[in-house]
Amino acid sequence: MAGVPFSFKCMPNSLINVKLSRGDKQEYTRRALMEAAIAVVGEEGYAEATVAKMTQRAKIANGTFYNYFKNQQDIFEQLLPFLGDRLVAHVQAKLEPTLTGAARERARFVAYFDFCRRNPGFLRILNEAEIFAPTAYHRHVIAMYEGYLKSLGRAVQRDEITAYTQEELAPIVFMLMGIRSYMTMLYQYKYVDRTAFSVEALADVYEKFVRTGLYAPAPPPSPVLSGGPEAVADPAPRETGSRPKRGRATQR
Repeated sequence: MAGVPFSFKCMPNSLINVKLSRGDKQEYTRRALMEAAIAVVGEEGYAEATVAKMTQRAKIANGTFYNYFKNQQDIFEQLLPFLGDRLVAHVQAKLEPTLTGAARERARFVAYFDFCRRNPGFLRILNEAEIFAPTAYHRHVIAMYEGYLKSLGRAVQRDEITAYTQEELAPIVFMLMGIRSYMTMLYQYKYVDRTAFSVEALADVYEKFVRTGLYAPAPPPSPVLSGGPEAVADPAPRETGSRPKRGRATQR
């Protein structure tokens, strides 16, 4: 259920009248509070978010909040991992099994943009978390890094990536994560003209970049001289003819 936004308003009438078990009620209430917190923090930021605003948005009694979370910081620390799981599920659902190489990276890029469009508060929750929810922020970064690293590692094993070794993938993962994050910010916060750069146009640029860089074929090995690596080319042959001696000409 973590991959789908929840709302009591979205429940069919037939389900609203169904008598839920105590465990189901607790899960629905907790999910409602999480969704309310995502909405409040996404719109106003961590600094302006309060328990009262969250419970009011969820239409739940203020005291009920503390049956599910220790305090306000507790729910702050759970927001980003919760959204991170939803992000991974969304991206994986968009990746067709037949996609490989740069085409797969493009699909991952477009899926990330689509997730941000569907979850407009995500970038604010992510970017402010380093200050207001540092534990959650580092958990999220590590989870995204490790998942991406495994994905590129499989690409190396399939010989889709040949110019880089497994050991070189770690910094590459952070490069790609940074590119994706900042390009999303450029677009969502309108730092670039959306009429000039559609998501597809940005994806074209990104795919071209990774295709000619990360997924470019490895350069051919340098030629080895027949005498071994220590061999050097023979020096230019000397002229065998005798040269006239240089000196002051004498008069006879």
